[in-house]
Amino acid sequence: MPQKPDEYAIHLFLSNGHREEVRFLNIQEFQQWYSKEVVPKYDSQEFVTVPIKNIQGEYMVVRPAAIVAIRVEPIFFGSVERL
Repeated sequence: MPQKPDEYAIHLFLSNGHREEVRFLNIQEFQQWYSKEVVPKYDSQEFVTVPIKNIQGEYMVVRPAAIVAIRVEPIFFGSVERL
């Protein structure tokens, strides 16, 4: 039986070479944010808010046109990391 991820790390790769990581509790939350905020404004230079739920009082904004790639990484808290 496949194991369900505890959360998802979303890696945003920006056009200036920076990388940012944001975490979502489930893939549906990420898909909802992506489809409502990023897709409609994919070539916009206006800022959109990126939800940061694991750090209270902190927020991030990004220009959708600056996002060149997104990597979705499932995180399993019960797994052992191998070096």
